[in-house]
Amino acid sequence: MTTLALAGDTMLGRGVGEYLAGHRARTLFGEDLLEVLADTDAMLLNLECCISERGTPWPGRVFHFRAPPSAVDALALLGVRWVTLANNHALDFGPAALLDTVEHLRRAGIAVAGAGEDLSAARAPVRVEVGGTVMTLVSFTDHPAEYAAGHDRPGVAYADVGHGLPHWLAEAVRGLSAGTAPLIVSPHWGPNLTARPRRYVQQAAAELRACGASLVAGHSAHVVHGAADRVLFDLGDFLDDYAADLALRNDLGLLWLLHLEGSVLTQVHAVPLRLGYCHTALARGDDAEWVRRRFRRACAELGSDVVDADGRLVVPLS
Repeated sequence: MTTLALAGDTMLGRGVGEYLAGHRARTLFGEDLLEVLADTDAMLLNLECCISERGTPWPGRVFHFRAPPSAVDALALLGVRWVTLANNHALDFGPAALLDTVEHLRRAGIAVAGAGEDLSAARAPVRVEVGGTVMTLVSFTDHPAEYAAGHDRPGVAYADVGHGLPHWLAEAVRGLSAGTAPLIVSPHWGPNLTARPRRYVQQAAAELRACGASLVAGHSAHVVHGAADRVLFDLGDFLDDYAADLALRNDLGLLWLLHLEGSVLTQVHAVPLRLGYCHTALARGDDAEWVRRRFRRACAELGSDVVDADGRLVVPLS
């Protein structure tokens, strides 16, 4: 059996970057979390920052996230093999910083999906072998349009899915799904701090599945959303320095464990997380129960059931 860990928005800049200047990367994570990850074959997450020492802040934006090169050590420690960079922070410090990010990750043996030196690179699928299983990843973001890659311009794979899938995206998913490798589509979609996926996100997810995606794993809201029909609408946050919303509890999340037998996705488990300032560990006690209760309710709203199994949540696949 192959196990792939999935995590949502991971921000290694600002306060996290400052923390890394004086601390080992290992201290960003609880030892209990690292033990869970040690039993997986690889990890995929959404890297919501650039990794560079160059660039200037993109004008007109409130937040700019840039991590130091040492942030790659944190990703390597976790066993990250892929990152998605199709998001609204990949170009916070401009094209040069994005290209630095891709190069730092490449040197660490980490593949990038959803951004690159031009439109072709940004939209390109990424194939990685994990535990003897070859998987394919496609990533895109529905915001911001100004970060979109061009034919001769670095940027992200941008797709406005508000009125259906763009032709290029639908055709890409159909073509890739015809192969034998499981296809994961990882979109950065919808607004921040929402309790549930917007209607257009649900429609886009249904279209991606109809085009043949084996699993859709979204992010952007900073809050875990429900799951249904092999769609994890929002993976939630994984590591950051953000303030906690006391109602939506973006400081409580899930680590997702995908289990595959050969090329067949057999199970998805979710493990409750507690995010502190620049530190993530497994959630315990009332925190863990809050996450489980909220996720069960979110799935029920989408017409799916979740089963508890030894503190983990078994996510429905149909």
